[in-house]
Amino acid sequence: MKHWLSDMLPFRRDPLNFMLAVGKRAKGPVERTYLGPTPIWMVTDPELVKSVLKAPEEEIDKGRLVYKLRKVLGISSLSLSGEEHRRRRGVLHSAFARGVANQYVPEMTAIVRRFILQLMQLKSFDAHEMTSRLSLRLVSAVMFGKDVLQEADEEVIVQAVARVEDDLSDEMFRVLPLMPWEQLRRARERKAARAVMGAVVQRVRGRSPEGSVVKSLEALNLSDEDLSDEILTMIVAGHHTTGNASAWLLYHLSVVPGLKDKIAAEAMALQDESGEISAYKLPQASVSLAAVKETLRLYPSAHWFARDAKCDQEIGGQKVSKGDTVLIPTWLYHRSPAYWDRPNEFDLSRDFTSKAFLPFGAGARACTGMGLAILELQLMAIEFSVATEIRVLSQVPAPQPKSAITLLPPPIELQVALAENIPQTRAAA
Repeated sequence: MKHWLSDMLPFRRDPLNFMLAVGKRAKGPVERTYLGPTPIWMVTDPELVKSVLKAPEEEIDKGRLVYKLRKVLGISSLSLSGEEHRRRRGVLHSAFARGVANQYVPEMTAIVRRFILQLMQLKSFDAHEMTSRLSLRLVSAVMFGKDVLQEADEEVIVQAVARVEDDLSDEMFRVLPLMPWEQLRRARERKAARAVMGAVVQRVRGRSPEGSVVKSLEALNLSDEDLSDEILTMIVAGHHTTGNASAWLLYHLSVVPGLKDKIAAEAMALQDESGEISAYKLPQASVSLAAVKETLRLYPSAHWFARDAKCDQEIGGQKVSKGDTVLIPTWLYHRSPAYWDRPNEFDLSRDFTSKAFLPFGAGARACTGMGLAILELQLMAIEFSVATEIRVLSQVPAPQPKSAITLLPPPIELQVALAENIPQTRAAA
């Protein structure tokens, strides 16, 4: 007989395997989990995801799990709904859409090349630590303009995110309250993290040129606090999720036989007359694009989404009550043998139009940074494949990632060196 905490121990022990286990035990497309007094319904069939995410906000909308992110990121489009969400989202979607982001390809390529040269000076490095910094530089170049974010600012953001992520993740599904002293400690940590990140936001706002994404947000006439929260969300979400995925991308370039050579060969066909990457040819670069998507399938940074029922309703044949949480487990869909042959293996031949491929959500509420994230990852795949030899110095196969607010890679120690026969146009940063 299940009680309202029956699933808490296996979930706490291993959240990723817990999602897979719920998928196996499910007798229908929606399965109840017992993680506290409020029912949490896991959508085990990806066929239902679009209908859940596209449901009217009066029926299903962002709720208590998403709102917990406000403790660090404030009130932004990530946790807003309604007209204000649509207003802000429209600006961000216009700025980050794949076609619009193409204009940043020359600057983004230059950033990646400079970063590669820095990595070559290191004896070895942790993949996640360094790719998070690279992703932060890329998203900042798009948001704020060239060289607006200084190295000291970059360090502040990286350290502040690391400072609060584990605590915030712990509180997501926590049932029992923390001791008062622990609540106080965490509140102080969050306040300190928000303060230092907020100071960075104010500095980069002042340096950003006309035409940048920041200036587009300013045109919405948001309050200073709302604008800072929106920018902070874009910085943290944009660099952290892509940084996670790019760590795995470099790992696969090293360990998957022939992958790096295939992408390097493909890169030659992407050059324009000057020998540089043509932004307009990138969508047809099928090998590098498949490598990015397969990395996102195996390791989706957003490995779950959550919504709350705003009224009593039926979802997938189950009666869901007002206030219940509906959990969308991307990790389950991406790792299920029901939708993928050999789901734990890296395979470029996958059908990424599958309804079980959801690294950025679905429908009108899909991640606004989707186009930019894929572009960043594809440029990394190409530049690292052409310019470097990558060697893994740590455990192969790598350990499982850690389920936190995002899907955090384990320590992966890499070493990069200059590739032989690198084209001269790509050797210069």
